[in-house]
Amino acid sequence: MKAQVKTLDGGIAKDIELPELFSEEYRPDLIKKAVIALQSTRRQPHGTNPFAGICSSAVGWGSGRGSSHVPRIKNGSRAAKVPQAKGGREAHPPKVAKILIKEINQKEKQKAFRSAVAASISADLIRGRGHRFDGVVPVIFEDKFESLIRTQDVITALTTAGVYHDIERAKESKKVRAGRGKMRGRRFKQRKSLLIVTAEQPLRAARNLSGVDVVTVDQLNVEHLAPGMLAGRLTIWTEGALIRLEGR
Repeated sequence: MKAQVKTLDGGIAKDIELPELFSEEYRPDLIKKAVIALQSTRRQPHGTNPFAGICSSAVGWGSGRGSSHVPRIKNGSRAAKVPQAKGGREAHPPKVAKILIKEINQKEKQKAFRSAVAASISADLIRGRGHRFDGVVPVIFEDKFESLIRTQDVITALTTAGVYHDIERAKESKKVRAGRGKMRGRRFKQRKSLLIVTAEQPLRAARNLSGVDVVTVDQLNVEHLAPGMLAGRLTIWTEGALIRLEGR
């Protein structure tokens, strides 16, 4: 499968042969499984104190008083300790011993990665995610793209490649989160836009662009290629990144 390498001014530098993994079949089921397995490793265990709700001197009144035999607090009549009573302990509280990690076979994980990479050059899947772009995919830049140090230069290159519309779409999508989460360090929500994959160092000049993720080939994983378990992210490659991708 052939693809064109673009220059920074929008011209065509040359044609190259894409790595073989871009021909992998599309497996959304494996992609979803791999993303869930990856996200599960970031979950933090939480649970209650094992003795919460039972550290009480409550005892039952016994027979002869016309009341149920539930434990009741001293110098009062309120029930305690038992989960069926108001003010009692929780019946099945969360426990830190719960296993939160979702497992995935190594070969399934590798196939999911290859499938997500192949989906990144499908125009139908990319548009299905809502991305906006002009021209053809994949978008591959010459290695000079990695040496850009000014954000404006990156914007100019992306504009000539016909993909900057997608960053504007992500910028317009920023909104305040509904619910309690806005008080917990995640006040805003914003859509994902471009994924920029380089060979040596992440493209620091593009980090502040709305919805953009910048990674190297070695850092690339399924979640980068399929945010929200939906494959087909609009991805920008460099020629050196594709060469290193063949070795993964």
